[in-house]
Amino acid sequence: MRERHASHGARRAREFQAFVAGAAGRLLHAATLLTAEAPDDNPRARRLLTLALAQTYASWDRLRGEDPYARARQHLATRFAREAWHQYGAIGRHRPAPCSPLVNLTPQERLILVLRMYEGVAEEQTAALLGLPVERVRAICARAMATLLHPPARTAPARTAPEVAPS
Repeated sequence: MRERHASHGARRAREFQAFVAGAAGRLLHAATLLTAEAPDDNPRARRLLTLALAQTYASWDRLRGEDPYARARQHLATRFAREAWHQYGAIGRHRPAPCSPLVNLTPQERLILVLRMYEGVAEEQTAALLGLPVERVRAICARAMATLLHPPARTAPARTAPEVAPS
């Protein structure tokens, strides 16, 4: 009996390792887009990915034919949404990296845009995942795309006239 449990655990670990080897890079990129951090300096994205993979591993035996990538992406998105609510909703704002192309988007806009455009998740699935009406997801995605394609003009620092010495 112990040998069977040990072999099952070893098989489970190998399957999960193979999954992580194939999916972790893409999931990390998605997490980096969500957090709007620089790709080479992304501690929040790495933390999100670690927690999403831990949840996926914990439910590995219960997947029963379900796509583990979709489950990990779901964990990633819901954790980001929850953290964004706590972080942005009441306490304050995290400043995204100024080099990020998604710097001008709100966390909700980033989440919907990443799910729809980068991950290719259908509007209906995105709406169900976030608990929003499909029309709202469509409107937020359109607004995010418009902001991304036509970013607000950055104001130049005010120039002061050079001082003239009295003659």
